[in-house]
Amino acid sequence: MSLNSFHPAVAEWFVQTLGAPTEAQARAWPSIQSGRATLVAAPTGSGKTLAAFLAALDQLVRRGLVDGGLPDETAVIYVSPLKALSNDVRINLEVPLAGIRDELLQLWLPDVEIRTMVRTGDTPQAERDKMRKRPPHIVVTT
Repeated sequence: MSLNSFHPAVAEWFVQTLGAPTEAQARAWPSIQSGRATLVAAPTGSGKTLAAFLAALDQLVRRGLVDGGLPDETAVIYVSPLKALSNDVRINLEVPLAGIRDELLQLWLPDVEIRTMVRTGDTPQAERDKMRKRPPHIVVTT
């Protein structure tokens, strides 16, 4: 599986940053992109999380470009098995999000802002209120 099915900005970020997809990513993407429920079982470090997220980010980028931005709604919910991993997952999303935005600029395309947030039982009420007023596009929770 090549990256041909991804938007050029998404594919270019991936190639420039990570090179070639791992086997887990290459095998998961067709199923994920077709909308089928997909279980990715592979060793630690094989890119499972990015396999799922890259397809979701690609959909958000495409939607944002077509619609002139993304609506204020949550489109992706990632459930982390451990609360301690929630922030790591959100932080690990920031690198591809920033890189893809840079690639959009390089291609002279409009910016697509994709907001993320971690939401747990410990999330302060002020953050919860903020989430209701302007929902993140991606919520990472436990």
